[in-house]
Amino acid sequence: MTPPSTSPPATGASSAAVSPWRTDTYRRLAARLDSVLGDRTAKQFEALKVRTVDDLMHHLPRRYFSAAELSDLSALQPEQEVAVVAEVVDTQAYNLPNGTYRTTKKPRLEAVITDRRGSLTLTFFGAAHLISHWQKDLVRGARGIFAGKVKEFNAKLQLANPDFVILDDEGRVVGGAKRNADLAGAVRFPLVGLYPMAGKLRTWTIAACAGLVLDHLEGLADPLPDWVRAEAEVVDLLTAFRALHQPTDRSEIEAGRDRLRFDEAFALQLTMARRRADAAAHGAVPRPRRRGGLLDAFDARLPFTLTAGQVEVGEEIMAEIALDHPMQRLLQGEVGSGKTLVALRAMLAVVEAGGQAALLAPTEVLAAQHHQTITRMLGDLATGGTLGAADHATAVTLITGSQNAAARRAATLQAASGEAGIVVGTHALLGAGVQFADLGLVVVDEQHRFGVEQRAALSAKATARPHVLVMTATPIPRSVAMTVFGDLEVSTLREVPAGRADVTTVVVDTRRQPTWVERAWRRITEEVAAGRQAYVVCARISSTASAKPDDLEVLPDVPFLTDLRAEELPPAAAVEDLFAELSTGPLAGLAVEMLHGQLAAEDKDAVMRRFAAGETDVLVATTVIEVGVDVPNASVMVVCDADRFGISQLHQLRGRIGRGGHPGVCLLLSGVPADSLAGERLAAVAATRDGFALAEVDLEQRREGDVLGASQSGHRSSLRLLRVLTDADVITVARDLAERCVTADPDVTDPGLADMVALVERQAAGDWLERT
Repeated sequence: MTPPSTSPPATGASSAAVSPWRTDTYRRLAARLDSVLGDRTAKQFEALKVRTVDDLMHHLPRRYFSAAELSDLSALQPEQEVAVVAEVVDTQAYNLPNGTYRTTKKPRLEAVITDRRGSLTLTFFGAAHLISHWQKDLVRGARGIFAGKVKEFNAKLQLANPDFVILDDEGRVVGGAKRNADLAGAVRFPLVGLYPMAGKLRTWTIAACAGLVLDHLEGLADPLPDWVRAEAEVVDLLTAFRALHQPTDRSEIEAGRDRLRFDEAFALQLTMARRRADAAAHGAVPRPRRRGGLLDAFDARLPFTLTAGQVEVGEEIMAEIALDHPMQRLLQGEVGSGKTLVALRAMLAVVEAGGQAALLAPTEVLAAQHHQTITRMLGDLATGGTLGAADHATAVTLITGSQNAAARRAATLQAASGEAGIVVGTHALLGAGVQFADLGLVVVDEQHRFGVEQRAALSAKATARPHVLVMTATPIPRSVAMTVFGDLEVSTLREVPAGRADVTTVVVDTRRQPTWVERAWRRITEEVAAGRQAYVVCARISSTASAKPDDLEVLPDVPFLTDLRAEELPPAAAVEDLFAELSTGPLAGLAVEMLHGQLAAEDKDAVMRRFAAGETDVLVATTVIEVGVDVPNASVMVVCDADRFGISQLHQLRGRIGRGGHPGVCLLLSGVPADSLAGERLAAVAATRDGFALAEVDLEQRREGDVLGASQSGHRSSLRLLRVLTDADVITVARDLAERCVTADPDVTDPGLADMVALVERQAAGDWLERT
């Protein structure tokens, strides 16, 4: 329940006149932070992306400690921002002008503090009078709170120039610098929170600001109806905020977290329920299958038999698009399970029923691949509008942002006139210049890269609500599907079509077995000699100093998920460098080309055409080949720096090989330790080709914000406490209550609930606009 950080400042007209909120609660929470804390203080929170009152209320401590208890010093790690409660064991001043150690060096004070089990050194530098003042506070036996960044010096941990306050037996502040007044204020409560920090903003300053905001929110009305709160068994909102920022005991903290966790689940489920009700309330043009038409002609030409899953899911879709309300369906499946074929058959059914179908792809490479695949599969059935076209034929056209003016004009004219029954494209399909004669079906590929608003923008180009089919590249855990795709019914393809070869996956430890890398290149040479083709995948395009900041093509929704520090990881191999190295070295004599996202569209298309035609032996590429690329002759893949990729990406990449009758081998090159988080991820991918099992492992390792795609735009994730893997019970309760709310009030007229739905939609829209 987090008002968007992009809320406009209340200038000119009154805030009430421009407020999008129906309740005073949401208006107060959406207030800019500077309206409460002042400009200077509010600016310090920018680095944390905390811009509104509610942003701060949801910026929660990572942990809490009691000012009456000593901290565990053994848990400290280098570079960690900490605040610890400890006792002073000893102090020693150095380099004082009149002291024993008189030198020209800067005066220094060293103090040793203890938790009665271990110790930590504090080092202070400053003028002589400051050293003397600090030494008087830091007497043996004094207990205090010491805060700062942990550093490592001579193989020992220390705090350099930490802030501190000295406490008496009752927890009252009796010593320390005046500038640490906020730190002193933080210990007014039995439990002290340690907040995530940035820049010069200290945890006790955040605590003091949170206290000011809590005072400002006094009397805040709860937006949830009393009966919802009672059935969910959660405390009111203001009580939850106080429990999390100024707790008196740990049970309060849990109660506060339970409330905010429920809010996150309920807001999503209420929005999903509202979307389902809205879709059901709008009519769609029925698109019943017509026997003896385009779809039957296509099916008769298929050189293989559909899997049982493809038949079952196909019948589900055919039944839904024949209804007078819009289909809203998610199609997920194993890599290589034939999702595109299922989608194509649905598109053909809509076309033969008099409508058009649009396929929205996230990249130009994937859009071009879809266009080529569909055109190839249809053969002369894709020649509609030309002389000698087959009976029932339609036209298939491609619209992308990089097309030249003439090609773009011709393609948009085909879409607007209805000549093109199937229109494939990227975000360009969403532009104002693209219109349809009768859009009956929208197919969205790679849902994790698109938002609801993009589906809606394309749907808005139809006179009646079109049917919508969303495809995901990899399986989605049920808990995620219920949370993120709750407005869609789910169909699943588990069976891989017959004729697909097995793929063996091996993790190559480049640190312990560097000679195996040369063996990997020899394996490619052997496969090419046998008539096969190969992929080499890199995480970066270029290693030059002038490389663009975005040349790292690991997808933004995949964090590096490693417990290793950056300095422990060597620079990732780059496409341009490795292409030059391989084509003149280990793979000299082979036809090697490179492919990445910064090439011109026509160059990317030409590279892919040559590889698909077998003219290129080895393709050195970034993750642009992750999905949609279908070259059955490719049998080997080498993924460089595989630890830089997420589980779903690796599973998708591996799916590019073994698509024909030739057994495949996927070599994951990595130098990370096997027992690191990244090493465990690679081992999981090597252990199984079951995408559903890997999806669960992926979910366990990822933060929820990454799973949901919210963090890729740089905004704060809308899910901060809810964990879809462990909070299924909370989600289930929230879903039930949300359904009951919408059943009783389909238009969600309750002001608090209406604001909750509006907020979720605004956040999603903000993320979409940022990405596009």
